[in-house]
Amino acid sequence: MGRTDKASRIVTASPATVYNAFVDPAALVEWLPPKGMIARIETFEPKAGGHYRMSLTYDAPDPSVRGKASEDTDIVEGRFVELVPNDRVVQIVTFESDDPAFAGEMKMTWSLRPVAGGTEVSIVCENVPEGIRAEDHAAGLSSTLDNLAEFVRQLV
Repeated sequence: MGRTDKASRIVTASPATVYNAFVDPAALVEWLPPKGMIARIETFEPKAGGHYRMSLTYDAPDPSVRGKASEDTDIVEGRFVELVPNDRVVQIVTFESDDPAFAGEMKMTWSLRPVAGGTEVSIVCENVPEGIRAEDHAAGLSSTLDNLAEFVRQLV
């Protein structure tokens, strides 16, 4: 079993607004990519058992950072395990890569909990591939949560 990484953030929006940002592909590509990346969704079926395929590409070349699928791109294949409106999104993610350090299935559980002033959004990533450095993953998760907070703030 791989390691487990966690992150959370309070956003100033209702759980319904946050949940909708997860199941709308146009919204997802706006907030999900960490700083320095852009996303493109090829397939997206937001239902239990539904699949998605997304590419995340670095928006500026950086020789110190390499994508998992190619020099500048990560390709993610995902399967929705559970979608509970306004409460939780559970998905299984695999990375397209020739490098065995990125192999395996990572389970991502996004939980939404109403709190004073908004929603606490928590993510738990289980079985994180060993090729993803803990500090890089922490920075990426934090950046994604910051993006989500800004995205939903503009909706309210």
